[in-house]
Amino acid sequence: MTQPPASFSDLQPGSQDSEPLPARQPAYVRMPAQPPVATYALIGFTVFIYLLQMLGSAMLGDSDYGIDWVTLLGARISEAIDAGQFWRLISPVFLHGSFAHIFFNMYALFSVGGLLERHFGRPRFLLLYFLGAFSGNVLSYLFTPGYSVGASTAVFGLITAEAIFFYQNRELFGSYARQAIGNAVFIIVINLFFGLAPNIDMWGHVGGLLGGAMFAWFAGPKWTVTGIPPEFQLRDEREAREVLLGASLVALIFGGLAAWRFLFPGLL
Repeated sequence: MTQPPASFSDLQPGSQDSEPLPARQPAYVRMPAQPPVATYALIGFTVFIYLLQMLGSAMLGDSDYGIDWVTLLGARISEAIDAGQFWRLISPVFLHGSFAHIFFNMYALFSVGGLLERHFGRPRFLLLYFLGAFSGNVLSYLFTPGYSVGASTAVFGLITAEAIFFYQNRELFGSYARQAIGNAVFIIVINLFFGLAPNIDMWGHVGGLLGGAMFAWFAGPKWTVTGIPPEFQLRDEREAREVLLGASLVALIFGGLAAWRFLFPGLL
């Protein structure tokens, strides 16, 4: 994904009389520049869990389910969730089925996560990541047979959140916002198309997309520019209660769907 400019130029208007127009003075908006520590930590921990998967498979062999023992403990297996193992609605985000699987998911997390973490702030970014994972695994729990693993549920949430962030701040980013939104929509469409292939958990992708979109719409940053020329700062107008509302909305909707399946499994 492309990165936004580090600053934006503003033109100072000239006078309306016959005097020469003053020279245009550039104005700079300071963009968030904190290192994406949470993104790196998520990548590092996910890679560590994948190494445990490989080590467990090499030392202990595969389980009767046909997967390694680490995956068996944390994969989204709907029958196990029906038995009360609710951690499986989150834990699959750290598990992967192959080197290619983890490579592409971690590359996507690295590409999108650093940008969003700087814009959303670390706590809100982590909330977005795990709400996307939860939402994706809930729809997978409802509609996908067998088992599923992978961070793509959370990654889909990040990508759709990026599109919504730039849409809600389009006046600030101008033409760059249109480009970023177009890139995000293109990536979503292409990945949903490939998600139609066998062995791809399409419902997990859709759930992550919906959960990330919902949270970003109600809780994502809405910036205004403040300060004295030539340097300006960005102020987030989003209040803490709105972030709480967005998170609660996702948790209640998808948690309610999971509870419906758990309490009334015969209706699906």
